[in-house]
Amino acid sequence: MENALFLLSKTAWLLLQPDNLLVLLLLAGVAGLWLGRRGARALLTLLAIPAALLLVLPVGDLLLRPLESRFAQPPLPERVAGILVLGGSEDAELSARFGQPQFNMAAERLMLLPALMQRYPTAAVVVTGGSASVLRPDYRGADVAEAWLQGLPLQSDRVIFERDARNTWENAHASARRLGGVPSEPWLLVTSAFHMPRSFGIFRRLGWQVIPYPVDYYDTGGRYRPQFAVNLRDLVTAVREWTGLLIYHLLGRTDTLFPAPRT
Repeated sequence: MENALFLLSKTAWLLLQPDNLLVLLLLAGVAGLWLGRRGARALLTLLAIPAALLLVLPVGDLLLRPLESRFAQPPLPERVAGILVLGGSEDAELSARFGQPQFNMAAERLMLLPALMQRYPTAAVVVTGGSASVLRPDYRGADVAEAWLQGLPLQSDRVIFERDARNTWENAHASARRLGGVPSEPWLLVTSAFHMPRSFGIFRRLGWQVIPYPVDYYDTGGRYRPQFAVNLRDLVTAVREWTGLLIYHLLGRTDTLFPAPRT
């Protein structure tokens, strides 16, 4: 069941994510013009409108803002039982190709870990991240994290590298298995700010006591930015996360549609 859901989610998103959908509709419109189909010109005209809006308006920012502001970064507690870092910042395939750790725009998830380990020298640490790729599942994010941390003057032997989880639901389950069960004491949960509502909702649903520590902010505050590629990238990120919130709630993996901090 889990494998079927994973494959379905990856296939559906490949077709429906805004950038791919825009190109597919563009190709359909061009094909319609060559074939003399009625409505092709109207389709291309309609496609020009969102393309123009993405050129001049930070649409992605507007959708990311409520996600990133849902969990304000609280003061760090005096102690935590552990630190859990969600994968997604590593580019495992490039790392294997060039023989050195490579990261993407979410690198803050892992870059802040050394400082947190020094602040909490007795806390357990879990870095969880397998492969979200259907075609290249052998490249695992946790392997990249392990290679990077081993090159630092830290006690990397206190870190558990969980390398099998393919999504956030599996991050929570696989981490609990590696720890021998869901911890009864509070853990610091580190992930991107836009991803924190869904992550927190999942871990809370499974009984974890997690303290949110959001990082990796995208929202520019609505700053005018006439950059089509950047605006489209942020739109894709926001739509993917809002879609994930809806699907995970429908599957019963979160207890509310838009999880919020505990009061």
